[in-house]
Amino acid sequence: MADVTPNRRSPPHPRTRRGKDTRAGLLRAAESVIGEIGYAASSIADITRKAGIAQGTFYIYFQSKDEVFRELVVEMGRLTRGFLTEAVADAPDRLTAERRGLRAFLAFVAERPTLYNIVTEARFVAPDAYRDYYTVFARGYAQNLSAAAKEGEIRDGSAEVRAWALMGMAITLGERFAIWETGIDLDMVVDEVFDMLERGLRP
Repeated sequence: MADVTPNRRSPPHPRTRRGKDTRAGLLRAAESVIGEIGYAASSIADITRKAGIAQGTFYIYFQSKDEVFRELVVEMGRLTRGFLTEAVADAPDRLTAERRGLRAFLAFVAERPTLYNIVTEARFVAPDAYRDYYTVFARGYAQNLSAAAKEGEIRDGSAEVRAWALMGMAITLGERFAIWETGIDLDMVVDEVFDMLERGLRP
């Protein structure tokens, strides 16, 4: 069966508990399948087989593989922001929040590597969703950095540039120390990063 359907209207979100559980199960199956073998190599049949449901049931909840993929990108953004917000909620200052946030992010990537892989692949599969993912994240990040500068917790500077720079660093650190190789001492990684951030590279 093809991964598209002629129905152009997005299926409504389910209202029953059973419907919600089925939709969530499809998302988890899609995360596992697409995150492990990639978007191009995966199919709706693979997803429904993983979820343990009939293939036709997929179209009750999603129009296409593209739609479920985009939903996973949005979910990654929502989960990551919520996870990091909770991790830094009681931080006494911005630098402490940055340290805790990076540590929490690396742990999250290590815990959900398939979902992280999907966001990475979105750069090529759904570039608009990829751009939105990071733009939304950077906007809130820059606001927090700007507020910290006004409070004197960090030096003045371009909050937008800093947000994108810190995000870029976290992304590549996640790939290197949580995806490509597991079992790394994440506290050591964070300590090295903040030694550089707080002291700079000058001898």
